[in-house]
Amino acid sequence: MFDTTIAAISTALAPGAISIVRVSGEDAISIVQSIFNKDITKAKSYTMHYGYIIDENKQPVDEVLVSIFRAPKTYTREDIVEINCHGGVYITRKILTMVLSHGAQMAKPGEFTQRAFYHGRIDLSQAEAVEDMIEATNDTASNMAIQGIRGSVAELIKPLIEDLLNIIAQIEVNIDYPEYEDVAQLTTEELLPMTKTWLEKIDAILARAQSGQLAKKGIDTILVGKPNVGKSSLLNALLEEDKAIVTDIAGTTRDLVEGQIHIGSAQFNLIDTAGLHASTDQIEQIGIQKTQEKLKQAQLVIVVLDGSKPLDAEDQKLLDQTKEKTRLIVYNKKDKLETQQEGIWISAQNHEIEPLLDAMKQLFETNVVNEHPLLSSERQIGLIQQAKQDMLHAKEAMEMGVEPDLVEIDIQSAHDHLKEIFGEVHREDLIDTLFSKFCLGK
Repeated sequence: MFDTTIAAISTALAPGAISIVRVSGEDAISIVQSIFNKDITKAKSYTMHYGYIIDENKQPVDEVLVSIFRAPKTYTREDIVEINCHGGVYITRKILTMVLSHGAQMAKPGEFTQRAFYHGRIDLSQAEAVEDMIEATNDTASNMAIQGIRGSVAELIKPLIEDLLNIIAQIEVNIDYPEYEDVAQLTTEELLPMTKTWLEKIDAILARAQSGQLAKKGIDTILVGKPNVGKSSLLNALLEEDKAIVTDIAGTTRDLVEGQIHIGSAQFNLIDTAGLHASTDQIEQIGIQKTQEKLKQAQLVIVVLDGSKPLDAEDQKLLDQTKEKTRLIVYNKKDKLETQQEGIWISAQNHEIEPLLDAMKQLFETNVVNEHPLLSSERQIGLIQQAKQDMLHAKEAMEMGVEPDLVEIDIQSAHDHLKEIFGEVHREDLIDTLFSKFCLGK
């Protein structure tokens, strides 16, 4: 399928100590040989060679190390050569231009990984895990990515595919060889319990999928409260920087202020919002409307109350509005009181927020899991949900007395949706779209 040799810069295109120009394909070694002053045509795989990249006049362009990886034991299962050059933007681009001028084609985003997929080195779930590793922003996300690269999704889903395959095979045998007395007849009474057990397994996987999403993207956390209760001071204390404007004037925050923190294994995407109260200020009203929109989407709500004052009607309205959300109720300004009631009491102004940090860690330490296989891709989760719907249709049909051979259509559809997770059943346009999201050079 791939009859060209491709090349790209595989490191960040920015000044640095080292840059790597990667070349993959049948002519990779010969192309690099044409611009390198040492003979690498017979070099063994997994060897590195010191020398100079030279121009058409045999003048040195850069001092480099050239790494040789011979097919099939390479990332793409093709010959790969990596030129390790000095990390200047100009010199890296110049070497890439020289490689392209000697016969290589510019790689498309994700094309190295796409070749690895098509050549059978990795499946589609592992390819997605490669991108997850590049984009990981916390330990949990990177641990999930390395599990995915090692095949954890297959470990999770393959047994379900085998269950469906066994059911389909038994139905097919009953259809093709009904006269054989030694072939067990699969009836609805036998198939229905198997279907219910399968659906229970799927539900367990989907329930854990939310943890995968939280680990990968972080927990969207919104700070809400009346004006001047200390939300902006709390955001600054959490981020350990003065990101939000803090004054004694109510309504200072009129737009969303965002930041990220890591507590334990969890990442929290923090959003400070406009104070929720009745306002006639048109700009402040827009900020309050944005707050309401973010409140609906938030996975964690931190309700900030002024602990130095009794709760009023607006406080109670906010508590009622957030009671169905995962939330933490925080009483700020504890420094203005001698004694406090039970609850999470902090002083944002004095950066005394440890009780809140402990509560956030405890709330999510059991949700963000990396010890067991998890789905972290919306594509994978979507296909699992489609397979579940297929089997629910099959279950409903069986409960209505439909014969197994007619139910097989839905079971086969569920099987195909699960196989699509690994790219074993796929559409070319969807595959191209998936890999186009990868960075150039990967």
